[in-house]
Amino acid sequence: MPAPRFSLFTLLFCATILFASSVHADEIKDITQLASQGQQAAALNRINTYVSNNPQDVQGLFVRGVLLTEMNRRDEAIKVFTDITEKFPSLPEPYNNLAVLYADQGQYDKARKALESAIKTHPSYATAHENLGDIYARMASEAYDKALQLDNSNERAQGKLALIKDLFSTSSRPTTVAAKNSDTAKPSDPVKSTPVTPPAVKPAEPIKPAEAPKPVDQPKVTEPAKPVEPAAVTASSEEKNISSAVEQWAKAWSDKNTDQYLARYAENFSTPNGESRAEWEKVRRERISKPASINVGISNLRIKMENATTAKASFSQNYRAGTVSKRTSKTLVMQKVRGNWLITQELTDR
Repeated sequence: MPAPRFSLFTLLFCATILFASSVHADEIKDITQLASQGQQAAALNRINTYVSNNPQDVQGLFVRGVLLTEMNRRDEAIKVFTDITEKFPSLPEPYNNLAVLYADQGQYDKARKALESAIKTHPSYATAHENLGDIYARMASEAYDKALQLDNSNERAQGKLALIKDLFSTSSRPTTVAAKNSDTAKPSDPVKSTPVTPPAVKPAEPIKPAEAPKPVDQPKVTEPAKPVEPAAVTASSEEKNISSAVEQWAKAWSDKNTDQYLARYAENFSTPNGESRAEWEKVRRERISKPASINVGISNLRIKMENATTAKASFSQNYRAGTVSKRTSKTLVMQKVRGNWLITQELTDR
């Protein structure tokens, strides 16, 4: 059975999004472009110098770890990402990267623990949840294999093993497509990650440095090229999807289902007061859990498509919780992330 594919957080482009405020962003971009030209050794030399001069720059450390992974120097990459988790324990991405590297080495228990740490720091981190499911499936596969070695007539184990094999065989195809389409994916979709192909199959594919600058520029280049009529049809269809996403967001809020509510926000969501995502989520969980009941009504919904993957949903929001009743005008800035419309900014006109 082929090994499962895991999504590696490709910081060659994501770091420029998450840490765009770095004063050395141009230097990092130059290094990633150098790697995209196939000059990984030269890129690694430059990033090593950069990290020596900026030892606390998380963006530089991430790029160094990704380059080492691409060059198949995985033990060194593990040390880099481990160092990042120690210096920046609130970031979920380095834990996810460690899990990918451990899984490549067959160390599934370590991979599981790393992913659990990622989820602990960021409960709505979809990539970690998906990868954890793959890890559990892989561990189950090995257990069933062992059971069949001890008793090859065990029909239940045979059936369960066949189900897992079918799971991996059917899931590998969309993963590959996602990797190929990442050039045109939105830059705000880091978890929209580039899948890692096991070294035994294609060592060169786990990380593609060439994609570093592409997610930033590609959407603006490709969108105007779309024919007018198909774009109109797509917009109409997408408006329905956006409307449904807004309704699901309001329903999760009304149901006090905080996990589903928070899952409606993209990973690059701009928190209202500039606080960290973890701090913002903690406050939201507390506020949603306090009232005995909540009712969020949406009316006069208006959707404006900015482009194929960005839109604004404006509406009147009626909020009732106990004796509290508020009516506000709200706008949700939304982006299409792996087929789902997620919130990147929430604007309220009180």
